[in-house]
Amino acid sequence: MLNVQNLTGGYAGVPIVKDLSFRVNNGEMFGILGPNGSGKTTLLKMISGILPFQKGTVDIANQPIQSFSAKELAKIIAVLPQHSNQSFSYSVKDTVALGRYAHQSGWFQTWSPKDEAIVQSVMKQTGIHHFQNKDIQALSGGEKQRVFLAQALAQEPQILLLDEPTNHLDLSYQKELLDVLKAWTREKGLTVISIFHDLNLAGLYCDQLLLMEDGKLNIHHKPNEVLREDRVQAVYRTKIKKQAHPKVPAPQMVLLPEKQEDRHIFKVNAEMLNRTQERIVIRTPQPMKTLSSGVIGSGTGWHDTFINRRVGLDYDCNDHREEMRHYLKETGYEPSDCVGMMTAVNLEDFSYLFLDGEGFSMFVVVTAGVGHAIDASKSGHHEMELQPGTINTWIFVNGSMTEEAFIQSMMTATEVKTKVLHDLEVRDPVTGTLATGTATDSILIASTQQGEEIEFGGTITPLGKMISQAVYTCTSEAIAHYRKRMDN
Repeated sequence: MLNVQNLTGGYAGVPIVKDLSFRVNNGEMFGILGPNGSGKTTLLKMISGILPFQKGTVDIANQPIQSFSAKELAKIIAVLPQHSNQSFSYSVKDTVALGRYAHQSGWFQTWSPKDEAIVQSVMKQTGIHHFQNKDIQALSGGEKQRVFLAQALAQEPQILLLDEPTNHLDLSYQKELLDVLKAWTREKGLTVISIFHDLNLAGLYCDQLLLMEDGKLNIHHKPNEVLREDRVQAVYRTKIKKQAHPKVPAPQMVLLPEKQEDRHIFKVNAEMLNRTQERIVIRTPQPMKTLSSGVIGSGTGWHDTFINRRVGLDYDCNDHREEMRHYLKETGYEPSDCVGMMTAVNLEDFSYLFLDGEGFSMFVVVTAGVGHAIDASKSGHHEMELQPGTINTWIFVNGSMTEEAFIQSMMTATEVKTKVLHDLEVRDPVTGTLATGTATDSILIASTQQGEEIEFGGTITPLGKMISQAVYTCTSEAIAHYRKRMDN
């Protein structure tokens, strides 16, 4: 659709864009990235035909852009600049209707039913139809932005050029706008070329990204390749961290402050533990980075309150998350701060252990009962029945862990738990084979993220060895306590 080769141009003979080449296919959403002053807006002006270029070519459907008249070009390309100004007091509908000018002909241009249908359609799609008779001067900046987007869409262009389309828009309208544009690329074959300052929006919606640096091409590739940590940090000269979007396969970037507010240095140990007959609680002075399978706070996050709550064997698990949130609020805890688990075992039977190593330390807490033990390799013999967690394992690391260390630590702890069950000859009551756990075991890995970085947590690493020792000891003791109580 659009082919740019060796493009060079700028203002007053001074090149801003330098020897830039790339291609945009039909129906793509194409994002242009780069820090301020990198030439993004200048490039967009040259593509649109507004700004002449000094060298190179811009071809649309294999035809040079210079071969099109202004009106012909307006049928192919629509432009939404960063700041659209309206000097006349037109109504919203009249402003949008100006987008139909390129499709009208003759001295006495007439308004056709097709024109009306298109204008009404784009006003609905951009969410402005309900105030179409309002004076545009009475609108907010975000509302005006949507009006001018509707005007551009009313042109029925093949290519839509956007300079920061989400500027002035609140979060919901940013999403709605980009959802509409993405739908038009798929359903109507519209090619969208847009400048983005928000790297996350670009990574989420664009098929291809072009990253500019000092007027030149740094890279033109898929979002996951363009938005690499090292590349973004080098071009934007700031610290960022790349992570996967939680719902779709798109890269997302988070800023890392140069200097975080002073964090209190602390260690999780037995002094922070509070146990009653109803719950075990650990509260830390500052949030810890967590990976857990808790009823509340599951997945990854940052939390400062850790609760293991005892419930009866007859507990109704149908809406356990909502009931747990209600319980936490009723007992004075904020659910968003918590990792919350449930267990049916007597909390007097819990076990804990603090271990100190070279460069880091660890505090482990385990509650365990084996009344519902299961051999995972023969789980097909069991009915699906949710029950409160029986073996709950908390691992608090006083150190700074990588993502890899978190995952490996969870694997190490799970392997050790299974080894304990085998050594203690805990059996699946249905199959009679050695058990590997229970149906609803839960685990927490929490790190203070202070001190030297701990890169790995596998079984033979320093962290893994400490996890193995602590989890084996605590799980064995907790099961021994449970069996003793059951025997009595």
